[in-house]
Amino acid sequence: MLKIYDFKGFPNPTRVRIALAEKELSDKVEFISIDVPGGEHRLPAFAKKNPYATVPVLELEDGTCISECTAITEYVDNLVGEPVLTGKSAKDRAVIHMMQRRTETGLLDAAATYFHHATPGLGPKIEVYQNREWGEKNRERAVAGMRYLDQVLARQPFLAGDRFTMADITGFAGLIYAAISKIEIPTELSNLKSWHERVASRPSIAHA
Repeated sequence: MLKIYDFKGFPNPTRVRIALAEKELSDKVEFISIDVPGGEHRLPAFAKKNPYATVPVLELEDGTCISECTAITEYVDNLVGEPVLTGKSAKDRAVIHMMQRRTETGLLDAAATYFHHATPGLGPKIEVYQNREWGEKNRERAVAGMRYLDQVLARQPFLAGDRFTMADITGFAGLIYAAISKIEIPTELSNLKSWHERVASRPSIAHA
């Protein structure tokens, strides 16, 4: 059985849980909780699985460990059935990965940086270095990212086109980070708000 090391409810683990649910693989995975607020992800035992000390991590039956949400999503999307989250044709794959990366850097990573640098974050034992000025700059970046995504959603129903993909998973997780950090979606971004409501009602997200 596959193993997922994560901390339920955190944005990045949620991304992988959504992908697994979309592929109907959740019951084929053993979830192992890593106490991130308590610093377990930084202990030597976990560093053997991921030296970057982040969750989630997928462990295959042969012992191979795969970190990074996009890499894990690629694996599970191609494990059974046709890929639906990462694209089939060369064009689909390119567009999805482009939008996933734009969403990740412009919203999720920006909101996460604000959280870790300009708020108490996970507490002084975890946040051993903070640069508030950099954090505040990334709050601006996160809001700018929201504005960009709102423009994208003005012309199509999902972030990478006409169907739900990995880019939408990243966008949803980015808004989780924004909510945790108290970065509100500007009131005028009606397209982004409508998209958020629609994707939040998907079974894979509602039960993640």
